[in-house]
Amino acid sequence: MKGRVLVLDEIGGRQAAALMVDGRLEDLVIDPVGDVAIPGAIYRAVADRPVKGQGGIFVKLPVGSGFLRQISGVAPGQRLLVQVTGPAEPGKAVPVTTRLLFKSRFAIITPDAPGLNISRKIKDEERRVELSAIAEAGMAGASDRLGLILRSGCAEAEAATVAEDIAAMRGLTEAVLADLTGPPELLVDGASAHDLAFRDWLDPAVDDADTDPASFERQGVTEALEALTGPRVALETGAHMMIEPTRALVAVDVNTGPDTSPAAALKANIAAARDLPRQLRLRGLGGQVVVDFAPMPKRERHILDQVLKAAFKSDGETNLAGWTVLGLYELTRKRDRLPLAELLPRALP
Repeated sequence: MKGRVLVLDEIGGRQAAALMVDGRLEDLVIDPVGDVAIPGAIYRAVADRPVKGQGGIFVKLPVGSGFLRQISGVAPGQRLLVQVTGPAEPGKAVPVTTRLLFKSRFAIITPDAPGLNISRKIKDEERRVELSAIAEAGMAGASDRLGLILRSGCAEAEAATVAEDIAAMRGLTEAVLADLTGPPELLVDGASAHDLAFRDWLDPAVDDADTDPASFERQGVTEALEALTGPRVALETGAHMMIEPTRALVAVDVNTGPDTSPAAALKANIAAARDLPRQLRLRGLGGQVVVDFAPMPKRERHILDQVLKAAFKSDGETNLAGWTVLGLYELTRKRDRLPLAELLPRALP
């Protein structure tokens, strides 16, 4: 189906959401198994012990330990408000931050980052003036430490809806910031798969939504998930890449396949570079990524550099480190979700 389609379903009794664009799976989120810290969740924590050499400190959470890198002014035994920034790797503490963000469909409240801001994606000056007035009214009388960002979804939203959203987020923020007394406790849960989809995937607007039973099967999501369970990714003209995570890094190998023409390597490498951000995102892979592109002349590397830069531009916190002396390409990508292999049951529905 052409256009953007929001698809809601369940996998193994857990909420799951997918975004299909022109019939291709572009994003995916599945609720984790068990009682784990979900990215975005806010906890009251207790500072535990600093970690020498790593510039951080462990904090006690109701679901185990968290690791906080910002330790200036933090002392053992101190109560803190922290937010989960990503999934915990096996055997490691949950990564957390004290820089809290309270997100909703239209608003983000930013404690200790004051100011009223409107998404740059909203270009219409008259609309920006209207939203500025709504923001000022919504934050009137608020603490000087609170800031507000109006998200791009506000461009077409009703004024009353935006105002209600600001009021709800401001109220939640003020209540949480005042709740420092007591043992480690979950104060704000992370967004469920369905809530996250409605919060973050509706800009640009979707053309259709499928929320009925068996929607994943009907929209082709199940078939796409089955393809993601294997390392091989088919590319155009018979080329392919292999994506294989290890404990230390994610290894990617690009092959031209049967085409041995002089231009085959560059074509395969460009196709792989364009699809790599989507593949890493859907597979839930991050950390250090090392790519062994198909052999090509060094003079063509600048072409691939530009393709990679454009491909990863909107893929969150990614650092393109560049080429090594051995001709490999290195990048690092923030781990923002659990690996897909840990979320899928052995047999898909």
